[in-house]
Amino acid sequence: MAAADSVKLTSLSSKGGCGCKIGPADLMQVIRSLPQSEPNPDLLVGLDTSDDAGVYRLSGDMALVQTVDFFTPIVDDPYSFGQIAAANAISDIYAMGGKPLTVLNIVAFPISTLDKSILADILRGAADKVREAGATLVGGHSIDDKEPKFGLAVTGLVHPDRIRTNAGAKAGDKLILTKPIGVGIMTTSIKKDALTPEETQRVTRVMATLNKTAAETMEPYDVHACTDVTGFGLMGHTLEMAKGSGCGIRIKHSDVPVLPRVRELAEQGNVPGGTKNNFAHVEVDIDFPAELDQIGRWILCDAVTSGGLLISVEAGQADELLQALVQAGVEASLIGEVTEQHPGRIVVE
Repeated sequence: MAAADSVKLTSLSSKGGCGCKIGPADLMQVIRSLPQSEPNPDLLVGLDTSDDAGVYRLSGDMALVQTVDFFTPIVDDPYSFGQIAAANAISDIYAMGGKPLTVLNIVAFPISTLDKSILADILRGAADKVREAGATLVGGHSIDDKEPKFGLAVTGLVHPDRIRTNAGAKAGDKLILTKPIGVGIMTTSIKKDALTPEETQRVTRVMATLNKTAAETMEPYDVHACTDVTGFGLMGHTLEMAKGSGCGIRIKHSDVPVLPRVRELAEQGNVPGGTKNNFAHVEVDIDFPAELDQIGRWILCDAVTSGGLLISVEAGQADELLQALVQAGVEASLIGEVTEQHPGRIVVE
C-alpha cells in the first residue's frame, strides 16, 4: 500500500484533471433523448435551463436548492483536494442565492492500493470547508475504484423570490467576476511539475476559497443574474447567461483577472483538453477582436474548478458592490456589461 507522503494524486487521474464537465453540447444531446417528465409547478429551476442547481418550492417562503459535483484530483495534497472539491460543490448553492444546509460525501477510492490516511485527509479537508460554510455533513456513499474521485451532493435553502438564476440579466447591467481565471491551465501545469510551490499554493488558495463572502456581500444589491464559473469556463458560463437572458454581453478582455504566468504556461503547451473543447463549443457565438491571439482566446475559455461568481448587477449599484466585495477581501473585478445588441452572443473587446 502506497505511503501517504509519496503519492502524486494528480498522476492517478487518467486526464490529469481540470475538473472539466462533459461538454454542454454533448450533455444536452443526451438529455434531449430522454423522456420528458410531467411539468411540476413547484419545480422552479430544472433541466430546461443551464443553471447551477435545481430549485424546488416547499412553501411560499422556502425552496430547496440541490446540486452535486465531483471530480478526480487536481492537486497532489489530499487535504487541499478535499477543500477544493467541497468549495466547488457548495458554490452552486451560493450562485443560486441560497444558503447551504446539508451535504453528502461522494467517494471513489482505491482502498487496497492507497493508504487510508489519504482518504482521511481528503475527507478532513472537505469537512473543514463544510463547517466554514455553516453546513452539516449528514453522510455519503463510497465505492472502491481504481481512480480516486471525490465531491459532494449539497442541499440548501432559498426564498422563492430571491433565486438568482443565470437567465435574469438585464440590458444595462454590469458584470462582476469574483475570482481570477486560468485555473485549468495551472492545474494541468501541476501535473507536469511546471509550477513553483508558491504558484501551487496560490492556485490552491483560489480554488479552496468559498464563494460565501461574495454571495453574502451581493445579497442586498439588485443582482439580476448570477452563475459560478466552473468547467465550461468564463466564456461558456457567460454565453449561457446571454442566451438564457435573451441579451448580448460585452466583455473587456484586458479587465478579466488572470492568475500570474498563465499565458506563459499556456504557450508552453499546458492547455487542458477541456479548455480547447470549451473554445470549440462557444467560438461560433463569440466575436473576438483580431488582436487577441489563440492563446488569449483559450485563456478566456479555460476550464475552471471552483471559480468565482459572475454577477449581473444593476448598473447604478455596480461600483458600490465592487467596492464592498474588495473591502470584504474578494478578488473582484468589473469585466463587462449586458446589452440589448447582439442577443445571445458575446462581443469581446
